[in-house]
Amino acid sequence: MVTIVVPHRTRDGKRRLALDGGIHEAVVEAMLRDVLEACRAFGPTVVADWPGGQGAAVALALAQVEGQVLVVNSDLPCATADDLAALLAAVPESGLALVEARDGTTNALALDKAQLFAPVYGVGSAARFRALAPSRTLELRNLVDDVDTPDDLRRLAGRLGRHTQAAMALAA
Repeated sequence: MVTIVVPHRTRDGKRRLALDGGIHEAVVEAMLRDVLEACRAFGPTVVADWPGGQGAAVALALAQVEGQVLVVNSDLPCATADDLAALLAAVPESGLALVEARDGTTNALALDKAQLFAPVYGVGSAARFRALAPSRTLELRNLVDDVDTPDDLRRLAGRLGRHTQAAMALAA
């Protein structure tokens, strides 16, 4: 069985998204709910808060985990369980598969063993993750398309998960 970790900053999350008023928190929470819905349809899921950083939170969540893991960022409101299954199916033996964001960071990661994880997030993290073990990079558009800005929300409007769509409708 695979364990899924969703790193999510509950306090002051997604500052670059910069939506007005209470809608900011509502959209950030809605995106998390959409990601969790996809993850929980696929397997047991843990939300890792990251006041000390995303890598530290994931490492802490994985410290007691054995076997295959998925790490799925909370700003992927188009994600589906099928996307997660495809990512996990691509993992080479003793290796990892990942989905790289357009900016070279890492949106989703699948590891054959939890112990392969290293906290290498940040600018250029996809290349650093690939260097950890035999790897494959997938272009799964629902996982490539993260939400960092209001423009991202507009661009993905027709594909957003139901919770994010509902939060956006309240803002209109």
